[in-house]
Amino acid sequence: MNFLSQDKSSSRPNKAIIILSLWVFAILLLGFTFRTSLDEMITVWINVEEYSHGFFIPVITVYFLWLRRHELKFIEEFKHSLPGLVIVFIGLILLILGGLATLKTVEQYAFIITLTGMFTIAFGLPGLRVGAIPLLFLIFMVPFPQFILNNLSSKLQLISSWLGVEFIRACNIMVYLEGNVIDLGIYKLQVVDACSGLRYLFPLASLSFLCAYLFKGPFWQKVLIFFSSAPLTIFMNSLRIGIIGIMVDNWGTEMAEGFLHDFEGWIIFLICMGLLFIEMWLFSRLSGRKVAFNELVLIPTEWSGDTKQGNPDIRFNKSVFLLMLLLIGAAIASHNIEGRKDLIPSRKAFLNFPLQLGKWEGRNDYLNQYYLDVLKLTDYVIINYTQPESGNHINFYSAYYQSQREGVSVHSPKSCIPGDGWQITQFGQRDFPDFKVDGNALIINRAIIQKGDSKQLVYYWFQQRGRTITNEYLVKWYLFYDSITMNRTDGSLIRLITSVKAGENIEAADQRLQAFIKDLIPVLPAYLPGKNS
Repeated sequence: MNFLSQDKSSSRPNKAIIILSLWVFAILLLGFTFRTSLDEMITVWINVEEYSHGFFIPVITVYFLWLRRHELKFIEEFKHSLPGLVIVFIGLILLILGGLATLKTVEQYAFIITLTGMFTIAFGLPGLRVGAIPLLFLIFMVPFPQFILNNLSSKLQLISSWLGVEFIRACNIMVYLEGNVIDLGIYKLQVVDACSGLRYLFPLASLSFLCAYLFKGPFWQKVLIFFSSAPLTIFMNSLRIGIIGIMVDNWGTEMAEGFLHDFEGWIIFLICMGLLFIEMWLFSRLSGRKVAFNELVLIPTEWSGDTKQGNPDIRFNKSVFLLMLLLIGAAIASHNIEGRKDLIPSRKAFLNFPLQLGKWEGRNDYLNQYYLDVLKLTDYVIINYTQPESGNHINFYSAYYQSQREGVSVHSPKSCIPGDGWQITQFGQRDFPDFKVDGNALIINRAIIQKGDSKQLVYYWFQQRGRTITNEYLVKWYLFYDSITMNRTDGSLIRLITSVKAGENIEAADQRLQAFIKDLIPVLPAYLPGKNS
């Protein structure tokens, strides 16, 4: 009898090792299935400062789950794992759709969903309730798509510039603001992407989420703690810009450059963290609790569980084999999708674009190499057209992308216009039923922009595989849809600009651009492929 009991007890560790080995293999299989999207995400963490905190996010998630491991129990019955299998299936479908649409962000969110499903398969819905917040925290490691970052950065630049100028003016310093350019007379400060505040916003948002999670207070206070990270970042970044402006005015331009400029950024981030803790301290006082600063964010003692309690039983669940089959199938499908290449329609190069359009005579212009590196376009054309008899001028620009994969896509003028001091004073859409593109009426964005006394009228639209689109987000939706249904992601931007002369009615400028479009539309199809190209 002693030998029998000894055999049974010794078989339990062996069984646990086998079960754990199966789960380790499933996790490795998950990493292999999502390898390309994970590799791209890590590349962003390394190269983009706004996401350099991404390495810490999974580590923190694992740490919190480990702390609460005594609350997790392996499930044994197959039926209890069904919710997890459904979540895994949804995640893998998103992976395949993201691969077809060449949207790595969709694939990266699919990874988090699939991982959450695997966690649910192992520990069931009770375990998911324990691990929901740590797993949700993983969304902060996924970089936003580039077009969202560009739009967000441009808006934050303008807000930070305006507030920064108000700080400078409060110190009785004469300053003039043109868009994101702060003119101090002796020096012009340009609030570029690096000064937009995104470098503070993303790490601070992650930190505030953790603080809200660990903060002992009502749910509404937790929500406010998290969402306060955005106004805190904007306010402190604007203060930093204002301080730099004041220092430049008093001690010279070196105050806005080099080590001092970067060091100020670290100081501002630390102040943001301090203000976040002050906010939590005030909330605790409001709730009638006198909590010391060092006790505002504490890991609950109950998470450590009973120190005498051993690790939970590791039970076998047959659903792990079905999970592996799903992951293997998704890995094969993902590999086949990666080998699929976009259909590249034939077209004429912009090098041959006519310099004579009706009565308009053109002269080529070119982009600086810096902008070419940023835009990553396939082909482009810039021509300054003039009517000799009237002296009217129109700047025509079109950028063409034969494949708009992740990080390579059309840039919206709405994000770029506010640079160099230009401001959008009026914005809207117009449609022209008489102008047809692939049989559809032309719809354009119309903007009036101003810089000092100078005023310009801008028309632009996105011509994407036979569609004329005015909304940047709709461009992304059709890119997703067409990459799946047509296996094409080519597309282009068309932008026209004309100066509004002093005393000229804006309607005259409108008529000038519309007359030019009438000559332009018949020429475009050879250079910008349509739906059936």
